[in-house]
Amino acid sequence: MLKSLLFLLSLIPLARLTWLSLHNGLGANPIEFITRSTGTWTLVFLLLTLSITPLRRLIGRNDLIRYRRMLGLFAFFYACLHFTTYIWLDQFFDWSAIVKDVIKRPFITVGFASFVLLIPLAATSTHAMQRLLRRRWQQLHRLVYLIAIGGVLHYWWLVKKDITQPALYALALTLLLGFRLAYRFISRAP
Repeated sequence: MLKSLLFLLSLIPLARLTWLSLHNGLGANPIEFITRSTGTWTLVFLLLTLSITPLRRLIGRNDLIRYRRMLGLFAFFYACLHFTTYIWLDQFFDWSAIVKDVIKRPFITVGFASFVLLIPLAATSTHAMQRLLRRRWQQLHRLVYLIAIGGVLHYWWLVKKDITQPALYALALTLLLGFRLAYRFISRAP
């Protein structure tokens, strides 16, 4: 029941975008609005995914782990929408312009690299792949830390004036990664 509710709640950002697009609510630059919105929700779901383990350890609820995969796949889903908006609505599938953009603009380079790194995580998110890859599965899925850092950098470098929001995401990510490091250090202490 709770998993179904979480699934439906995770679709609210898409439903909101759909509603706004049908009712002329995307503002003067709808492509930018969609791009920013899907990018923001990608970061939100990445951070939610990373928050499961610390939350589970803090409150002692190991059953929370059941929601991590779904949250991670929603991060990938919104990243796909973000990327699709960029290549379709912003660049009109002009592959040479996309390649130039990826090479020329560091924030796009980092965002593109983070998206590419998300693909194998989504592709190997099933129980069958977890059994097949064994230890390598966990090593592969540790890429999520690098992806989240890349996502925050992508957003930070995109913003030109007010860095308040990217700074908040950077702070949240720093706290989540800091918790992991502290937990690892404490658990190894004699």
